[in-house]
Amino acid sequence: MENYTTEKLASVIARVLDDNKAINVVILNVAQVCSLSDYFIIASGTSTPQVRGLTETVRKKVKDIFKKLPIGSETEKSNRWNLLDYGEVVVHIMHTVERDNYQIEKFWSHAMTVDRETWEENSKEFALYE
Repeated sequence: MENYTTEKLASVIARVLDDNKAINVVILNVAQVCSLSDYFIIASGTSTPQVRGLTETVRKKVKDIFKKLPIGSETEKSNRWNLLDYGEVVVHIMHTVERDNYQIEKFWSHAMTVDRETWEENSKEFALYE
């Protein structure tokens, strides 16, 4: 896909995570409070294999759809908190225990949350289930 917006990229990533059974998918618009990126996506898995699988699925789908590879990634050996950095969009895929412990949404509470309805609408053509 060419000529896409950063919001579209974030929305499609959220959709991919949600369609693949990630828990509590959240998009934070951090553009006004962070100079590093425009959006953070935070999602959880209930097991380390699920966290690993979600990470690899996002990597593959973003490459297939947007022809884009992460400019950086941190894939923890234990797959408790993985990160994919696409520049304007940073994806945090965390085990539910780590997400509860670190509460990064609270740290970024001054950022705006993108409504689920908004990101679902922005990514509807990529939905696996409708």
